[in-house]
Amino acid sequence: MKVELHCHTNISDCPLSSEEVLSLAVGEGISHIAITNHDTTKGLVEAMEEGKRLGIEVIPGIEVSGFDFQRGRRVHILGYFVTPGHDAITSLCQPIIEKRHALSYEMVQRLITAGYNIKWERCLELSAGGTGVYKQHIMHALIEAGYADQIYGDLYRKLFNRGQNGEKPGIAFIPMEYVDAKDAVRAVREAGGVPVLAHPGQYGNFEYVPELVEAGLQGIEIWHPLHSKVHEEQARKLAFDYDLVMTGGSDFHGEYGEKPVLLGSKNPGIECLNALAARRVKIAK
Repeated sequence: MKVELHCHTNISDCPLSSEEVLSLAVGEGISHIAITNHDTTKGLVEAMEEGKRLGIEVIPGIEVSGFDFQRGRRVHILGYFVTPGHDAITSLCQPIIEKRHALSYEMVQRLITAGYNIKWERCLELSAGGTGVYKQHIMHALIEAGYADQIYGDLYRKLFNRGQNGEKPGIAFIPMEYVDAKDAVRAVREAGGVPVLAHPGQYGNFEYVPELVEAGLQGIEIWHPLHSKVHEEQARKLAFDYDLVMTGGSDFHGEYGEKPVLLGSKNPGIECLNALAARRVKIAK
């Protein structure tokens, strides 16, 4: 069986609807898929129903945008088998959604002031049906206006550069305040889910794992398009050291992805899904 445990839809920052993603999953021979949109469980109930119609099991998931305040690093926490609409998730994540959307508006205003001929209304159209405007929607509008030919290229780096390693921040970069990643772990568990550390190699989260485990972390993403072999080995060692489920996924964002990936291209196998389900039982008890 082919399993996909990390993918997004137009509820967050992928241009494809849940129906379109599930249709792709059928074509790729995927039998189980976790939809893990950023900071929301919106649309999961409907996706699960559509999955039943297509013969695919949809695992209700989420990817929470957290932060390691001690080290000053972003940390993403995946949640599997969460209860859609659970208060623990909503109360933690709704402020993130609102802040992101408000900051996106400010980013667009800065770009307009700097002379870029784009409109906020177009960004809203591109994000219709989701939880708000993301940088990908802004870049999409810029591409339509002829300023770039891809999402993650020179213009993206110029406008949204965070100002690390002595570089000057981009004119559209505005710092985002995220939640404590340990609170994200706790919220996922409270919502009946299994918390997993997403792509630790991307954000340099390996040394944070012991603290996350203490908060209730149950898994770690090993196989990811942005992970090197070194990252995989580091994550694998931590999985053995702390008895964490080893997971993987394509982190599919369609044309909004940082690199081209096929849905289901990082197949962790049905054994991984069964291991996650077993942890869910333990948490429930």
